[in-house]
Amino acid sequence: MMTTEEAAKTAEQLIVPDSVQKAQLAEVVTKIVNTDYHQLVDDLISQAMWIGLKILLALAIYFVGKWITKWILRVLNRSFERRNVDMSLRNFLRSMIKVVMMILVILAAIQTLGINTTSFLAIFASAGLAVGMALSGTLQNFAGGVILLLLRPYRIGDYITAQGQSGTVKNIGLFSTKLTTPDNRIIYVPNSAISTSIVDNYSQPETRRLDWTISVSYSTDVELVRKAVLDILNADSRVLREPAEPTVLLKELGASAVIITVRCWVSNADYWDVNFAVNERIYTELPKNGVQFAYPQLDVHIKQN
Repeated sequence: MMTTEEAAKTAEQLIVPDSVQKAQLAEVVTKIVNTDYHQLVDDLISQAMWIGLKILLALAIYFVGKWITKWILRVLNRSFERRNVDMSLRNFLRSMIKVVMMILVILAAIQTLGINTTSFLAIFASAGLAVGMALSGTLQNFAGGVILLLLRPYRIGDYITAQGQSGTVKNIGLFSTKLTTPDNRIIYVPNSAISTSIVDNYSQPETRRLDWTISVSYSTDVELVRKAVLDILNADSRVLREPAEPTVLLKELGASAVIITVRCWVSNADYWDVNFAVNERIYTELPKNGVQFAYPQLDVHIKQN
């Protein structure tokens, strides 16, 4: 344990003697008196002018780079229009090119100011890694959006079924696809789910096949059914003769009915209208021609003793 004398001696060692303090003060005063203030002002002005010049140069690089970016985007947009590039893909490519170009312009401006951009890049890389790990699901949707825009399994206006949802494509974003259902509901489906699943696109083919199944009783003449159905189909101008003529086939002999299949081809735009119209005409006109629709029935045999 430190004694009183040792403590006093330590305190004396910590206190700077007056003579030393006076010498240090005199040295500071001498430097101030001997300073060449004209040279100091000239140096400050020179440094300020140099810093101002670098700032002006950095601003010039930024605005010129921004103008060049806009010019490149205008040229690309005209090229996209000539090539009839899909609007969703066009917007995506323009956004990506704009972001990349502006990052390069900003880095060039920062480099002009004398700031080491290597440290900035290292910071951005670390931050990007952290954000990527935190938003892995969002990045998967982004990657799925890029795949959809490049491969284009569907376009805006197509009617599709994906992930158990059906609707008309209203927008293809970078993270989700917007669908409008026939009853006017809005559904957003993640792009990562769509890009890795089966997508039924009903709008890409120009024609679609319509199928009906009719159950008639065993007492009905099949040729009578065939003639009546073909008359209905041939009377509708929307029914196509290519890629195949309308057909009426006996599909199956059921337990209580004869199963008949009807097939015809229509344009994609007429699919639902023809479907509903022919359904109604089959229901109303076949009985007039002596065709009996079949109903599920069960024969019960009672044995009397």
